[in-house]
Amino acid sequence: MQSSAVQMLVAARRVADYAKELGADLQRFEIRPTYAHMGALLADSVLQSGLNYNSVVRPRILAILADYSEFSRTSDLRELVDRGDTPAFLNWTHQEKVGRFDALVMFLDDAAIENVDDLKERLQEGGFATALRGVRGVGPKTVDYMGCLVGMDSVAVDRHVRTFAKRVGVMEDDYDFLKTVFCYAADLLSVSRREFDAWVWQREVSLTTRQMAFAF
Repeated sequence: MQSSAVQMLVAARRVADYAKELGADLQRFEIRPTYAHMGALLADSVLQSGLNYNSVVRPRILAILADYSEFSRTSDLRELVDRGDTPAFLNWTHQEKVGRFDALVMFLDDAAIENVDDLKERLQEGGFATALRGVRGVGPKTVDYMGCLVGMDSVAVDRHVRTFAKRVGVMEDDYDFLKTVFCYAADLLSVSRREFDAWVWQREVSLTTRQMAFAF
């Protein structure tokens, strides 16, 4: 246990030092929004995995906020799910993400979580976060991502975080290890964890975009 804690601190220092070289302690990026609309929050949480956020996910979330403004509470979403209207709501037909959205809505409705404030309060309970991961297709990254969307100061470990870690020789693949490392790194840089997570995301996405442009 002590060795693991030392390894985390050493890795966090590597990440923080490299990020500082790149200007992370001077720049401020707030990429991920916070929502007061449960439909938009759950749609973002479900759609973001494996899809291009800017070209695929963001337009759908903006459309939900514009066209389904009244679906801001879980009970409203439950009625939508019961009617089978999720594909139209998400503008998405693939059953995996549709089914995950439906399962999340039903789980939160059964847990009497009606709005974003309720969700933020409950996500801070370890037992609830663990139970949420019992929903099919919902892993630790999705739970932490939802935490970021309700305004909690945390890191959601995605492929961009993993790539950034490998750039500085942090090869550990365990989710909780990397989450702790990047949280500590943000603390060392004196920036919020949400903000550091967003900075890493933006940097890695911009690098990927440039690499794709050069390929053509």
